[in-house]
Amino acid sequence: MGQTLTEVDTRTAAPPTAPAFLAHNEGDMVAVAVQDVEPGARRVVFMDSDRETQIEVLEPIPLGHKVALVDLPEGAEVIKYGIRVALTRQPVKAGQLIHVHNVRSARWQNSI
Repeated sequence: MGQTLTEVDTRTAAPPTAPAFLAHNEGDMVAVAVQDVEPGARRVVFMDSDRETQIEVLEPIPLGHKVALVDLPEGAEVIKYGIRVALTRQPVKAGQLIHVHNVRSARWQNSI
């Protein structure tokens, strides 16, 4: 049976000093998990400035997935890499997982 996020093999776990998330640019609304992340206060590092901040993660975020850094209303633009990459399908709170269930690609915004 598969492992839960809390049952990660310690040989592949990130060191305790590693940030939980990386954001590409100041002003980005999402950051990418660089490890499996459980709910709680977690560190975010902005790659273009090395600025660090904290985010209260509300649900498990798997490695490689995105977390919202700010509250986003329904229909809001989602900025990553300093550009619009998605539109929200529903309101998203800071600390929630950003994925296909709550956003759609900005590239295909006019498709059904």
